[in-house]
Amino acid sequence: MSSHIARQMLSRASRDVLSKSSRSMSAPSGARGFAASSIREKSAIVTGSSRGIGKAIALRLAQDGYDICINDISANKPGIDSTVSEIQSTGRKATGFVADVSKLSEVEDLVAHSVKELGNLDTMVANAGIAQVKALLELTEEDLRRMFEVNVYGVFNCYSAAAKQIIKQGSGGKLLGAASIVAFKPFALLSHYSASKYAVRGLTQAFAMEMAEHKIIVNAYAPGIVGTAMWDLIDEKLGEKSGRKKGETIKKYTEELIALKRTSVPEDVSKVVSFLAGPDSEYVTGQTIVVDGGIIFT
Repeated sequence: MSSHIARQMLSRASRDVLSKSSRSMSAPSGARGFAASSIREKSAIVTGSSRGIGKAIALRLAQDGYDICINDISANKPGIDSTVSEIQSTGRKATGFVADVSKLSEVEDLVAHSVKELGNLDTMVANAGIAQVKALLELTEEDLRRMFEVNVYGVFNCYSAAAKQIIKQGSGGKLLGAASIVAFKPFALLSHYSASKYAVRGLTQAFAMEMAEHKIIVNAYAPGIVGTAMWDLIDEKLGEKSGRKKGETIKKYTEELIALKRTSVPEDVSKVVSFLAGPDSEYVTGQTIVVDGGIIFT
């Protein structure tokens, strides 16, 4: 074989390899590409985001390139305003809106405000929630009703109002909800809170099935023991029941339950939400991702 013919054969072989490599690296047929959506500005609503985990999520998504609508109840209006200002100082757009997620009409107004101020809605983070420490046989109907109004109806209202808007836009999007490790294994004295978070897992799976045809991805995140105002309250109330001083319950749970031996911080959760809200989770739906340092193993 002449050297000239050998060079031609090697050239053709190289072109074939490059062609196959290019085809193997391209997205599977029917996958929703993010190249186009990354060109235009993206927006997200984060409920319960004036402080704690919600605020950390809002700040992280702004860092990721989202414009953010900050939401909370009227009692937390100062936190809404300060978080909006903090995001705006980074160069991203932000707006605030007071709404009670347990009321569908207010959530619909929240979505309308976000779209008016920030454009098409890409991601809804249904983060708002409440907790209460109380023995099962001491619970009242009102205790149970209020827990489910905020933690379950609130997530349903956010998912449904956002989904309708995203479907109308026609370009797909993401719905994310706040579950908890107690959505996998309840804690004593947190029974109705635990039940409400089990319901969030169920709603998330159901929405994932029904929204798939609209290219809407639906997932939840399940924080563990996090150093926030909510866990300060849980620590205090559990301490009263067991005779422990403030801070001792969280310390005990951290040492005995968490494999990594440290209490979580809100940024641990916001990193996971960043993944779920970003392009790398395009083939993940209907899941509740645990971020607890090793308490629950799924």
